[in-house]
Amino acid sequence: MQEAAERADSILEGTFRAIRPGVKWTHGETTVGSCDLSRRRAVMTIISEQRRGGFLGVVERSWRKSGYEITSVNSSRRFPAIYAKSPDGFGIRLSIGGEGQPFFEVATPCVEKSEVAAPTAETDGPNYAGGPIPRPDIHDDFWSAPSPPPRA
Repeated sequence: MQEAAERADSILEGTFRAIRPGVKWTHGETTVGSCDLSRRRAVMTIISEQRRGGFLGVVERSWRKSGYEITSVNSSRRFPAIYAKSPDGFGIRLSIGGEGQPFFEVATPCVEKSEVAAPTAETDGPNYAGGPIPRPDIHDDFWSAPSPPPRA
């Protein structure tokens, strides 16, 4: 399980490296099942409604470039989501929650049970690990801005 957790963390790291400009994030809860686990991250940068589609597109393109298969897309205007699977069987999800907050989750395939350490990556923003995660509250000049009006 520890090796699978580290692989899940590397999938998340690669995804966040692809998002430009970068966003602030915090660790979500790690959950452990009978033979699998999930790692989570929540984005703390405010993603404006007008930039949400672009954010989803950046992530989807990076996943495809990494060789992940896009297995499903929820095109809901309010709560869109993208689901993917890595070649080695990890399930990956980006879902937009309340107030447009992006949540990432990587679920491992079934692996041999073992102890699992907390993620080692330093959060890029406030660390809310172990407690409730607030709504996004960090402004970014690009991601938080409305799109410019179309040119005439």
